[in-house]
Amino acid sequence: MPTPASTDPDPHPPVHVEGADRPSRWLVTCDHATNRVPDWVNGGDLGIAAEDMARHIAWDVGALGVARALGQRLDAPVVWSDFSRLVIDPNRGEDDPTLLMRLYDGTVIPANRGADAAERDRRLARLYRPYHDALAGLAAAHPARAICAVHSFTPQLAGRPPRPWAVGILYSHRDERLGPAMVRACRAQGWVTGDNQPYSGHLDGDSIDRHALAQGRPNVLIEVRNDLIRDAAGQQLWSDRLAPVLEQVLADAGL
Repeated sequence: MPTPASTDPDPHPPVHVEGADRPSRWLVTCDHATNRVPDWVNGGDLGIAAEDMARHIAWDVGALGVARALGQRLDAPVVWSDFSRLVIDPNRGEDDPTLLMRLYDGTVIPANRGADAAERDRRLARLYRPYHDALAGLAAAHPARAICAVHSFTPQLAGRPPRPWAVGILYSHRDERLGPAMVRACRAQGWVTGDNQPYSGHLDGDSIDRHALAQGRPNVLIEVRNDLIRDAAGQQLWSDRLAPVLEQVLADAGL
């Protein structure tokens, strides 16, 4: 007898975990891993052009490949979301007004303009909270957990100057145990490295705030310029570069 549909596993789960039993104290996360729009969200279409869905506004291009390769190099678990940041942004607090973006880098998001509180709650329940539940479980699975969040950034925002950095290291003023040392270590490799650039490293309610700062866990957020990691070769190259730097910085911190 066929299994009832209600008990079938979700063919498109909102969160994926790789290497949950890997022994490293590092946990690698990727908040903006894909540009998938679930079919129950406006019929799987946010109302913007395919070329916009392929841009950085919908996901962090190349970041998932870096995160997974980094997890292999560090022998660390990796967790990533499988829904576009434009559907709901897992790197924002639940009360953040940009949780459902209506305009991003010059592109209006039609499916979000009319999204009401009920639609917001539906996306929270089916996408956002399962991701954070999985992340929280993995973070708590090691008594000395350290978190490395992997993101990517576009070389240039519309109407803005080009961004010169190959990589950016982000950290909060509330925890500078790893961030500044990571900036110095990356610059020592000859990489043009942003110190809390191209974004500020502190945002109340974001993933690092929730799973690292609030718990006292060492942490660092790495942003790689997305033109450097658009293919598998670039993703592997940057994971190979970053893994030993992360290991050394954590070891030198004596945490």
